[in-house]
Amino acid sequence: MMLCKLLAGMDRRRFDPRVICLGGSGTPGARIKALGVPIHVAGMSPTRPSPISLWRVCRWVRDMRPDLIQGWMYHGNAAASLAGSLSFRSVPVLWSIRHSVYNLKYEKARTAALIRLSAVLSRRARRIIYASRVSADQHEALGFAPNRTAVIPNGFDCEQFKPLPHAPAILRKRLNIDEDAILIGLINRFHPMKDHANFLEAAGFISQMYPTIHFVLAGSGVDAENSTLLDLVERYHLQGRTHLLGECDNIPELTAGLDIATSSSFSESFPNVVGEAMACGVPCVVTDVGHSAAIVGPTGVTVPPRDPVALAKGWAGLIVGGPAHRERLGGAARQRIMDNFSLDEIVRQYETLYEEAVRATPLGN
Repeated sequence: MMLCKLLAGMDRRRFDPRVICLGGSGTPGARIKALGVPIHVAGMSPTRPSPISLWRVCRWVRDMRPDLIQGWMYHGNAAASLAGSLSFRSVPVLWSIRHSVYNLKYEKARTAALIRLSAVLSRRARRIIYASRVSADQHEALGFAPNRTAVIPNGFDCEQFKPLPHAPAILRKRLNIDEDAILIGLINRFHPMKDHANFLEAAGFISQMYPTIHFVLAGSGVDAENSTLLDLVERYHLQGRTHLLGECDNIPELTAGLDIATSSSFSESFPNVVGEAMACGVPCVVTDVGHSAAIVGPTGVTVPPRDPVALAKGWAGLIVGGPAHRERLGGAARQRIMDNFSLDEIVRQYETLYEEAVRATPLGN
């Protein structure tokens, strides 16, 4: 999503972006096309990259003759470096890492192997852009070249994500729940590191104290077909008050309808969902991983990861404070995003780095 926001904000008088998608393009691909940015889809399998797909990527790069190549995430970074080395011309390659690594044992075997390989290849990248200082430190500890590091946080469009006075009533009507129900939300794709189990166990604790609470979960894989989530809902007696909405296309409206937003992850770099909720004027309770605590600051609550009791207490503190307290925190949260993480400023940092990379001589080892 940060790539989509970057492309949307980029100065087209100075930059002419093209996107190569290794696998399927999905929802982000549709958004990129809507921006008028050409997108090429290689259709590569995530488990078995074929020589034909790799050749196709390299051929596209040779045909484009780019001034700069920007990889995006581990597989994209590796493909960018390969394409750059086979382009038969000197072109700076930048990497973007959107991930934090607390322990490689939490990664899939192939991803862990790719991270180790990337550490070796990292010395050939012109710059490695991390979304947080925590992520940079973690990767440097794994062997990534420290003299290539640049840190640019995610940026947020405060016109797209903003308080919507009617959103709470609309969301409650959609869910067929009382207008005075308290809504706590987790908007994240289903992945072990997002720790939906932590969220739902905490929900089980706090639901015993506040009978009007409902829980809204949305994101890819977070739906009624997910047997793991359904088992957790049943285990913690959350039937009837947990709403699994799946992948949604109205995230700004959904987020603005919440009373409290949450990031329950045990591993993060710079979570977009936290900044988006803050821009909507929704106070957040986040786990202390990645850049989460630094984003929230004094406008929300930070708790230890993998501690559902602490997470439930964090929610309880915001509930006890009442609507006026949450509204004050939400207003401060939005102002914090506008002051520190505006999309215009973040795009400017990318553009400056790109221009410097094109002008610069190759970095030495």
